[in-house]
Amino acid sequence: MPLLDLDLYRTEVSVSISPRVRLSVVDAGPRDAEHTILFIHGFGGHALQWEKQLARYAEKYRVIAPDVRGHGLSDHPDSLYTMQEHVGDLERLAEQLKFPPKFVLIGHSFGGAIAASFTAQNPSRVEKLIVIGTASSFKLGFAQDLITRLPTEWAEPLRKRLPIIYNAPFFVMKRMYLDAVSQWNGKEVLPKINVPALVILGVRDLVFERSRYEEVADLIPNAQLAKIPVSAHMVQLERSDAVNRAIQRFIGGESVSWREGRRAAKMNLLQKRPWLLHYEDDVPYTLNYPTQPLFTFLDIAARRFPHATATLFYGSTLTYRSLRRQVNRFANGLTALGIKKGDRVALLLPNCPQFVIGYYGALKAGAVVVNLNPLSDPRELAHHLADSGARAILALHQAYPQISRLQSPPLEHIILTGLDEYVSQVRRYLLRGRNLLPPTPVLDKTPPPGVHYLQKFLDQSTKDTPLVDVFPDDLALIQYSTGTTTLPKGVMLTHANLVANTMQLRHWLPDVTEGQERILTALPLAHSYAMTTAMNFAFSIAGAMVLLPPVQTGLMLAAIQSYHPSIFPGVPSLYLAINQFPNVRKFGVRFIRACLSGAAPLPLEVQEAFEKITRGRLVEGYGLTEASPVTHANPIFGDAAPGTIGLPLPDTDAKIVDMETGWDLATGEIGELVVRGPQVMKGYWENAAQTERALRDGWLYTGDIARMDEEGYFTFIDRKSDLIHKNGQTIFPRDIEEVLFEHPKVSEAAVLGIPVENVRRNVLDGDEREARDETRDTRHATREMRHATREAKGEIIKAYIVARRGEKPTADEILKFARSRLPELNVPDAIEFRDALPKTFVGKVFKRKLLEQEKQ
Repeated sequence: MPLLDLDLYRTEVSVSISPRVRLSVVDAGPRDAEHTILFIHGFGGHALQWEKQLARYAEKYRVIAPDVRGHGLSDHPDSLYTMQEHVGDLERLAEQLKFPPKFVLIGHSFGGAIAASFTAQNPSRVEKLIVIGTASSFKLGFAQDLITRLPTEWAEPLRKRLPIIYNAPFFVMKRMYLDAVSQWNGKEVLPKINVPALVILGVRDLVFERSRYEEVADLIPNAQLAKIPVSAHMVQLERSDAVNRAIQRFIGGESVSWREGRRAAKMNLLQKRPWLLHYEDDVPYTLNYPTQPLFTFLDIAARRFPHATATLFYGSTLTYRSLRRQVNRFANGLTALGIKKGDRVALLLPNCPQFVIGYYGALKAGAVVVNLNPLSDPRELAHHLADSGARAILALHQAYPQISRLQSPPLEHIILTGLDEYVSQVRRYLLRGRNLLPPTPVLDKTPPPGVHYLQKFLDQSTKDTPLVDVFPDDLALIQYSTGTTTLPKGVMLTHANLVANTMQLRHWLPDVTEGQERILTALPLAHSYAMTTAMNFAFSIAGAMVLLPPVQTGLMLAAIQSYHPSIFPGVPSLYLAINQFPNVRKFGVRFIRACLSGAAPLPLEVQEAFEKITRGRLVEGYGLTEASPVTHANPIFGDAAPGTIGLPLPDTDAKIVDMETGWDLATGEIGELVVRGPQVMKGYWENAAQTERALRDGWLYTGDIARMDEEGYFTFIDRKSDLIHKNGQTIFPRDIEEVLFEHPKVSEAAVLGIPVENVRRNVLDGDEREARDETRDTRHATREMRHATREAKGEIIKAYIVARRGEKPTADEILKFARSRLPELNVPDAIEFRDALPKTFVGKVFKRKLLEQEKQ
C-alpha cells in the first residue's frame, strides 16, 4: 500500500530525561509483522531520505525511521553527540516502541556506522544488518575539516547557503563530527559483527575514498556485497527499485507490488467483505495507523505548513504556527492549575477558535476532553459535569451564571472567553450591529476564586511543548451520545480511536491537496460528527476550518461566497436549506467539491438537487458516537449507491444479525447492524452494564436496523428503538417517512409509534376540544386517531409534518397520498402539522422529545 503522507505516521519518543531528548520517528506498518525494520539516516540527513523504502515495505513489515538526535524534527540537545549517545538512543527507542526481540537494522552512510556499533554491542537484538554507502572511516578533506572548526556563529549562516541541505544546526554537526564521525574506526568495530550482513554500494559513490567503501564488506565476517550501477552516495533514492530488490532478497520472501498484494489479499477477503470491490482505485482496504496521540496531526501541520490558515472565523484567521502556540499555552496553563493526566476538562462552546484551542490544549496536557452541547439545558449540563467528574471547564462568559450555580460537584476551575476575542475591532462593530456577535460583559479586574479569563490565562503560560507523555491507548474524549431515543451515555474514545477514524476518512478522500483545502464547519464541533469530519480531518491535511457558530442559511452562504470551501460535511437539513434558498448559485456554491452527509437519511431528491446546484459530489454515510463516529460512506467520486449508507471504511467489518437471536443473517435480510474496527469505542464511562450490552465479542451492536446487498452496500432502515409495533406487526417508520417526503407540499416528516393506551387517554381529553376546533382537517385527523385506537393493538402511527414554504397541505391530502403508496397497515393513523420539528444540535429529528411531548 502506498503511504499517502509519511509525516502522518510520525510520533515522538523520549530517549533521555537529562538532557530531555525526544526523537521524531516515522512508525508505520502492522505491529505483528514478520519483520520489523529500523532505518538510520546519515550525518546531516533525515528520516524521509528512506521514503522509497518506507513506502515499499510498510504494507508487509513494520518500518521505523527516526530523525537521529539533533537532526530533522528531533530535539537538538546541548550534548556531545558521541557514538555512544546515538547507540543509547537506539536502545531506548527499541524499548519505548516495544520492538520484537530481534529486528532488521539498516543504516546509510554514518547511519550505517551507528547501526554497526549497535549490532556489535547488542548482537542478540539484531536479526540482520544492512549498511548502505558506509565507509570504514569518515574523515573529511582538509578544506571540509576546516569548516567544522569554525565558530558556530560564523558557520551557521554559511550552512544555510550551502548547495547541499544539512538537516541539523551547525553546532550539532560540529560536535557530532568531532566526537563521533571523525572518530569512527570501522576496522575495530566491523569484525565484531556476527549476524548476517549485507553491504550495498553505489558504483559512483565518491564522497569518500573508494577503498574505504570497498573494505567494509571484507571487514564484516561473511558479509554479502551488492553494487548498484549508475548510482552515487544517495543510492537508496537514486536507484530505489534496485536497492529495494537487494533488501528484499536479503531479508527473504518474494517481492510483490502493493497492487498485486492488494489484489491477492482481496481475493481471500471478498467472501466476507464484498464491498472491497467497490472501493475507489486509490482507496486502500487496510491502513497503517500512526502510533501517536491525536494532537500530532496539529503538530505536523504546524511544522510543514506554519503559515497556512488553520481557522477562519468572521474574517479573522489563525495560522497553524499561531494555533499550535496557543494550544501549547493552554495545555501548560492547565498543568500549572494542577490538571493531571487523566483529569477531565469540559468544553461548553459553539464553533470558534477557542474550542479548537481548548480541545487540543486539553489533550496535550494529558487531560480527557468532555465535549458538551452549548445548548444543553441546566439539568443535562449538571448531569454530564457530575457524571464525568470534570475538574475544569472552558465556556463563554454568558454561560458563567448557569455554571456557577452548579453545586454538585463544584468545578475547581472555570475559564471564560468571549466570541469577540478572536474577531477584529472593525468586524466586532459590524457583527454587533447585526446582532450576530454577543458583546462580552464588563469583566471584573480580579475574577472570583477559581475563575480565569482565557486571554490572560494564555498570556501567563509558555508556548513550549508540554512535558506530558500521552500514548495512543490513553483516553482522549468523553462524548455524551445525543440520546435521540434513549438517555445520553458517556462514550469513551481513545487517541487511537480518533486517529484511526481520521485516517480512514483521510484515505477515503485521497485527492485532497494538503495545505490548500477549506472545510466548511457549519455543524457543531461539540458533536462527534463535526469533531472528526471537520476538525480532526482538517488538521490531518493542514486544511483551513471555516468556523460558523449556529447561523442562518443566508450567513452560511455568505461564508461560502467569501471563503470558497471545497469540503462540506453536513446533514440533510443543511443541504435542503441551501437547495431551497432563492438565487443560491450567486453565492459561489460551485467551489464545493465533496460532501459527506450523516446523522439522518439523505433523501434522493435533496442529493440530486444539491449536486445539480453545486456540481460537486454529495454522498451519504453513517456513523454513531460509539465509533468515533464514521463507519460507512459511499465512494466520493466512485460508484455511489443513492439511498444507501455506502460501504464500510477501511479496516471496518460490518454484518447484519437477527435482532432476537444475534445470529448472522443472509445477504438482503433485515436485522441489526453490528460493526467492529479500530475506531470503535473503549466503552461507556462508568457504565459496565451498558458496555457489556453494546460490545460483544469485539462487535459493537449499533441498535440500528439495516440490510446489506450482494455488492456490500448497506441500507439504513431505522433505529431499533423506533420500530412501531401495531397489531402484531413490525413497521419501519422510515418506509413511511420516505413516502411522505415525496409529497410536493411536505418539507419534513417524522413518524412515531404512540402507545395505544397513551393515545386513548389523549383522545378522550380531546373530545371536549373537538367541538371548538375550527379546522376541518384536524377534526378529521382526530376522528382517524379515535377510530385507530379502537382497532389497534400496541401502538398507532402518528406523522408529524412540516409544510414547504408557502404551502398549506391538509390532513386529507396527506392521508390520501399515503394510501396510494403504502399498505393500509402502514398508513398513518394521525397527522399533526408543525412549524418545525425538534432537532438535536446536529439537525437530527429529536424523536425522544416528540414522544415526551405526547406523554405530557
